Amino acid sequence: MRSKAPLVLMEQMVMLLVFALAAALCLQAFVQSDAQSGRAQARDRAVVLCQSTAEVLRATGGDFEQAARLLGGDGAGEDSLMIDYREDWTAADGTMRYTLGACRVESGVPGLGKAEVWVRDEAEEDELFRIAVAWQEVNVHG
Repeated sequence: MRSKAPLVLMEQMVMLLVFALAAALCLQAFVQSDAQSGRAQARDRAVVLCQSTAEVLRATGGDFEQAARLLGGDGAGEDSLMIDYREDWTAADGTMRYTLGACRVESGVPGLGKAEVWVRDEAEEDELFRIAVAWQEVNVHG
């Protein structure tokens, strides 16, 4: 009578291989899910930051320098602003992960100011969110 031990051992090896492949697929799904969740969280934060910047630009009548000060940054000119943020979304003075930018664009309508506001993930080299903002420009006559 022949021993069935080699056949049982072979069957156990095949089952172990199947379970190992299933575990590898599950692990890969969890890793991708975590990365996707991180990207979604960054995008949500970028949306809020763009909306806040748009509201500040509207409130200041398109004064980019004042808007940058109110937003906690100092990188502004007459027609644009740039503020860098670290990984934890605090203002960066050196190493940065995200960049908030805004620049004036031509509206084509007298008395209407317009700008584009965006947040870019510098590590992924990807724009997270972009929004257009417009405001009424008031001319002071003396």
